[in-house]
This record gives sequence, structure tokens and C-alpha cells, in this order.
Amino acid sequence: MKAGPWTPFQAGQKAASRFADGSRPERDKKRETNAMNETAQQYIQRITAHVEGKQPLAVQAATAKKLERLIKGVPTSKLRKRPAADKWSASEIVAHLGDAEIVTGFRMRLILGAPGTPIAAYDQDSWVTSGHYEKRDPRKSVEQFSVVREANLALLKSLTPEQWKQYGMHSERGQETIEHIVRMTAGHDINHLQQIERILPGKRK
Repeated sequence: MKAGPWTPFQAGQKAASRFADGSRPERDKKRETNAMNETAQQYIQRITAHVEGKQPLAVQAATAKKLERLIKGVPTSKLRKRPAADKWSASEIVAHLGDAEIVTGFRMRLILGAPGTPIAAYDQDSWVTSGHYEKRDPRKSVEQFSVVREANLALLKSLTPEQWKQYGMHSERGQETIEHIVRMTAGHDINHLQQIERILPGKRK
């Protein structure tokens, strides 16, 4: 009996061992920029804690300029230098942010077009390698992030209150609404801005 066609649901099931940002449960994950022994729920709590008392859309709207200020005047060679062998460089972080913004925009559009749709996780470490993040121009990465973020914010501003409640089924974390994704994205921004600040002493967003 021949196997049926590959479906988005199967893709989501295959990726079910990874978190939304590509990180994996401790049982099979590689070390990452912020390698932590945390469950999916602990990850959510850590990331959303960054936006407590803040407006997620305002946080997102400010991130591109903050990235520009953080890397301004810093030689590309320094931005590409990893603080440790198992930690991403500032350049790799901004490349990750640029690609993650594409993923977020795609996921939101999937949900809006087909509420309840499966949402597959991805392996961020594989993307770092396969996407040659170490060779990317960090300023071009920030430009990419800025353009895609602007488009995603424009989409969000057009949504009805009902659309903010629409959701997809994430392969690791289950039901995630547009509203929740927006909060997670803002927290993800802050998390990585803080990482860059630690890598580049003396630089502040």
C-alpha cells in the first residue's frame, strides 16, 4: 500500500520534539544561545515575563531601531565573533531574528486563513548552519528584520478583535492564538536584545 501525500499535520508531528523558537526538550536538544533545561511551559513563562507591564505591539515596533543602535559603529568582525563556541554571535542573533520574523508572519497568516491549523516547530540550530548565519551581513539582517516586521505589524493593526482570538495548534505547545503569538514575539525580541547587550559591553539599546 502506497503512503499518502505528506501533509502539514504530519510535518507538525515530525517537529513535535522542538519548541517554537526551534529549541528542543532536554531529551534531544543541542546546546543553544541560551541553553536551559526547561519545559515548553517554562520557556513560555520566561519569554512572556519580559513583556509584563508592557504593550507587545509597542515593543515590537521599537525593536528594529534598537537593533540598529546596538550594532552601529561595531566592526562586522566583532559582530561575527562568538562569545563562546556554543553561543551565537551578535550577527547570528540578528540573522535569527530576521528569519524568525518570516516564520512568525507565515504562522499568523496560516492561522488567519485556516483557524485551528497545525503549526510546525523548526530547528533553529539547523537554520544557523544551513543558512550560513556566520557569513551574513548583520546590517542586511537588520534590514530584513525591519521590512518583515513592518509588514507584520501592518497586518496586525488591520485585524478585527475576533481575529486576535483565532489560533493554530503548535506541535509542541498546543493551542496558540494570534494574541499569544504577539506577546511571545515581543518577549523574544527583548530576550535577544539583552543577549546582544551582554555580547557587546558598553552598548545599550
